[in-house]
Amino acid sequence: MTLRIAIIGAGAAGLMTAIEAGKKRHQVHIFDHAKKPAEKIRISGGGRCNFTNKYCSFENFTSQNLHFCKGPLARYPASEFISMVQGHQISYHEKHPEKKTGQLFCDGKSQAIIDMLLEECAHVQAQIFLETPIDEITKDKELFTLQLKGENWVYDRVIIATGGPSIPKMGASDFGYRIARQFGHKIVPTHPALVPLTFTDEVLNFTKSLSGVAIDSVLIRSKTNHFRDDLLFTHRGLSGPAILQISSYWNAGEELEINLLPDIDLMNEFKKTKAVSPKIKIHTFLSRYLPARFIEEMLNRILDDENCQKNISDLSDKKFQVIIDHVQKWIVKPNGSEGYRTAEVTRGGVNTDEIDNKTFESKKCAGLYFVGEVLDVTGHLGGHNFQWAWASGYCCGSEI
Repeated sequence: MTLRIAIIGAGAAGLMTAIEAGKKRHQVHIFDHAKKPAEKIRISGGGRCNFTNKYCSFENFTSQNLHFCKGPLARYPASEFISMVQGHQISYHEKHPEKKTGQLFCDGKSQAIIDMLLEECAHVQAQIFLETPIDEITKDKELFTLQLKGENWVYDRVIIATGGPSIPKMGASDFGYRIARQFGHKIVPTHPALVPLTFTDEVLNFTKSLSGVAIDSVLIRSKTNHFRDDLLFTHRGLSGPAILQISSYWNAGEELEINLLPDIDLMNEFKKTKAVSPKIKIHTFLSRYLPARFIEEMLNRILDDENCQKNISDLSDKKFQVIIDHVQKWIVKPNGSEGYRTAEVTRGGVNTDEIDNKTFESKKCAGLYFVGEVLDVTGHLGGHNFQWAWASGYCCGSEI
């Protein structure tokens, strides 16, 4: 049976759903209030689109119900989307293959991924209506009515693929949550995720002086929440992949522990060097392991000018431990984040307990579906959120 299907949102999940639903010869209309489709794809990965992750699994996500995303990610793994990319002859590369990050980027611009999706949509005759906001969605018996531009359009199925409120300058909003609540769904509290954290003036003054410095670090929130990646010092605080990752788990008021030298036993190195090169300066010794700018600013914070100029032989193990604590057990307490303005994604969303994870249909309202970021499924940095968009869109579109 041919169905009339309305998809709200022309982003990654919405376009993927349209492609699969169109393959089943349904009449598919995609609506978006933006001037162009897939703007988040366009700006992602510095304009080169980190379109998936080779090693994506449910363990790369946070949700109140992690079991929800297991099935969809298994049914449509990263290899399937990679095959589509290869089929369209889009060249790509893996970032830092030696580190086995699994992050895949276009060699050229991210527009290639958008063009691929639009071409696939055109092939199945899915129509896209841009600059077309939806004023209202209602349901009478089995049919949905979309009110837009003063007209009523009737559909058999409605799919919400609007994402969350992250990056509002691109038109992101809470529209999907409003529709979910309208039809009886609960919303897991939402927060900006994959977002730089902000700090008090004390830390901020330190980070400003080091703006642009990046250090491979481990950030620890708890025994189960810790990430290793670059920590970037900026004039606004701390950022970089390590901070963005931990931000998806951090809650207001919590402290974070930072280890700037996770592979070095610094006390042991100090003792060995002290035995063979006692006249080496403290600054010179530490600069073997960390950027000189960082060492200079850090020592100025914890030692007076006289001690900064001393040899390591003049420093007791107890005093050197103070330095170690600032390097390998640096405790910081963020006072917030930069918010949705710079957040890459939104944590929380439509409660997945109320969604069928095979079809993505609402358990509250037959014929209503939710896919992608609007759901309470948030991926780690590195292509996982896109893979969730592809997987949820595929599963929904192919089952409808």
